[in-house]
Amino acid sequence: MPYVAVKGGEHAIQNAEALLQAKRRGDTTVPELSLEQIKQQMQLAVNRVMAEGSLYDPDLAALAIKQAWGDLVEAAFLLRAYRTTLPRLYYSDPIDTGSMYLQRRISAIFKDAPGGQKLGPTFDYVHRLLDFKLAAESNEFTAPTQPPIAATESAPRVVQTLVQEQLVTPPPATPVDAPPFDVTRQPLHTPTNRDARLQNLARADEGFLLSMAYSTQRGYGSNHPFAGEIRMGDVEVVICPEELGFEVAIADITVTEVQMVNQFTGSKDIPPQFTQGYGLTFGYNERKAMAMALVDRALQAKDLGEAIDGPAQDEEFVLFHSDNVEAQGFVQHLKLPHYIDFQAELNLIRQLRRDYDQAQPHQAEEVLVADSPPSANAEPSSATGQASDPNVPAKHPASESHSPSELTP
Repeated sequence: MPYVAVKGGEHAIQNAEALLQAKRRGDTTVPELSLEQIKQQMQLAVNRVMAEGSLYDPDLAALAIKQAWGDLVEAAFLLRAYRTTLPRLYYSDPIDTGSMYLQRRISAIFKDAPGGQKLGPTFDYVHRLLDFKLAAESNEFTAPTQPPIAATESAPRVVQTLVQEQLVTPPPATPVDAPPFDVTRQPLHTPTNRDARLQNLARADEGFLLSMAYSTQRGYGSNHPFAGEIRMGDVEVVICPEELGFEVAIADITVTEVQMVNQFTGSKDIPPQFTQGYGLTFGYNERKAMAMALVDRALQAKDLGEAIDGPAQDEEFVLFHSDNVEAQGFVQHLKLPHYIDFQAELNLIRQLRRDYDQAQPHQAEEVLVADSPPSANAEPSSATGQASDPNVPAKHPASESHSPSELTP
């Protein structure tokens, strides 16, 4: 795409950057936000930036939010850009979410789920009313009557109960010998495997996934599942360096995992059973994990022989439009100079307009000739071969029409 170098704007660009920094800081008499404040008091924003930025680092995510003036998409862009500069030293083993140290765990399909249900921190049971007490500087909140759940216990998966009865289809198996797809280093092509789909969805824009999931529930995909299990907690990240020959736990990270179960009436090769949709995100990001699970299930439509009725079932549409870093870049590039492109379009429109204006008088003359009354010495019509006789009533075009009964054989 051709661009024209802009000269003489360096000073203006520097001033624009300085103005951005001043606006980001705001009133200097107000204490500046610290990274620790952002990390502690805006945890959900930090978690979203880590998920969409594909990098688990709360400190860097807080820094990106501060630098981005609170713009979470811009913050995810900053974090992902920084991620590309990091060396890859080791590959971790797959995290074991079955041994997650639970902070929250609920199930909508079994009241007495094995291991019990833990509500944890949630907006589910609070009124959506502004709490003006939070505006007070010395705000004091009501302390929980019970201490926070110690993240020291795990619980079996709820869906495992259905697996034991063979009432739920297992997820598509990944070839053992094939290395997993790496969405950060390999170009995405469709059709693709489920490992690539899940990686793409894990760092997809939450708003996009939410709208896709909503569309499947409204009928564009006929996907209205049950929340088999939603769990949030800490898991270990383990690596196994070849030079050591044994596993080493290097960190504990917080993740949110969702398993949806959806009714499936069966097909020629698959008996009636439940199917699964899966969602996993960094941090406490329950809404996105649920949306991811719905979209994952919708994208299995082709494998299950279901009709493709909605955009959420279209793999190409979902995977190539879900990344907000790519999407915002392509949309916002329209702000860049397009002087040559527009000049070409302008010349084309001017030429088309001249052609259009020149054609107008000829069209007006043709209309006048067609509307003028026939003369007594008029020549036979070239179209019909009949003379224009003023004593013969003109045949109205409507009289040439036929009734439906005449057209019926």
